[in-house]
Amino acid sequence: MSPTKRTILRWIHILFALPLIGYIYGPPEEVAQYASMFRYIYVPVLFLSGLLMWKGHVIGRLFSPSRKP
Repeated sequence: MSPTKRTILRWIHILFALPLIGYIYGPPEEVAQYASMFRYIYVPVLFLSGLLMWKGHVIGRLFSPSRKP
């Protein structure tokens, strides 16, 4: 993975993780209205960006056109 892609993924991961801190430590009555947004948007983006930073080289090899069967 190129350094530029890794930097972009890192910043996406950081920016999507910041609201999670507010969700965890916020008052429950205010947090309840944002539960579905965190469940369907923030957590999957965090998971995918973390997975790509961790194992992006392996995933990239799986989808590369030069891969032989």
